[in-house]
Amino acid sequence: MEASDASAPERPAGSAELADLTGLVGTLERRGAVVLSGAGLSTESGIPDYRGATGLRRTGTPMTYQEFTGGEAARRRYWARSHTGWPAFARARPNAGHRAVELLRRSGHIGAVITQNVDGLHHAAGTRGAVELHGGLGRVVCLDCRRISSRAELDRRLEELNRGFRGADPVLRPDGDALLPPALVDGFRVAPCADCGGVLKPDVVFFGENVPAARVEHCYDLVDAAGSLVVLGSSLTVLSGLRFVRRAARARLPVVIVNQGPTRGDDLAALRLDLPLGPTLTEAARLLGAH
Repeated sequence: MEASDASAPERPAGSAELADLTGLVGTLERRGAVVLSGAGLSTESGIPDYRGATGLRRTGTPMTYQEFTGGEAARRRYWARSHTGWPAFARARPNAGHRAVELLRRSGHIGAVITQNVDGLHHAAGTRGAVELHGGLGRVVCLDCRRISSRAELDRRLEELNRGFRGADPVLRPDGDALLPPALVDGFRVAPCADCGGVLKPDVVFFGENVPAARVEHCYDLVDAAGSLVVLGSSLTVLSGLRFVRRAARARLPVVIVNQGPTRGDDLAALRLDLPLGPTLTEAARLLGAH
């Protein structure tokens, strides 16, 4: 499919150049691609990424599993910051990139989606089968009785315990929390599990915590059965995502990376595109007739 094809319909304003998308479209034309998405896919929904142009990792140290489980003070700090940032995080909606991925999945060009994101935006866009590699912030798990509950339910309980705690909308950080002064954090009241009184944790994989082995094996199976692997908006800095790129490369599956900025998997990619994801994926879906 060439850029000079006179029969091609006019491209929408702001779309990526067709010449830049030939390789991506050609890969997706083979059908059955597995998508591995990262934080860069959600920046157009207002959620900052970790290491890209909008990345805010440098403004704070992420909570580790060991720290969270090691003491009440760390849990108070986590939940105070998370409670403050939650309304802005919960308001985020799928963007053009998420919607294009779902169109391509429905058309069969994408066979499965693995996401490193915890924002639930693939599911909100209709991709119910997306594998949430690192879990989802919309759920809460009790570390004692293992009951899963909704974050909305916990938010109501935290609001009752800490009336007036939230002030003006904070600057949202990548994990859905906000930086707060220690004096404000110290007065925050943490809610226990409503069933057993145990410790509540977001149903996400913290730093220092392992992705469940069964989930990893399921993702390996998806990659093994794929026709290609397409990475969207991930720097692949952490092994949890990079291992699937390495798996695909060892199996000689085509790897395509679309990310603004370099990635740790660039040397394994058959094609590397430094393009904005919303316009790029929307254009690819249009060229492939996915609607």
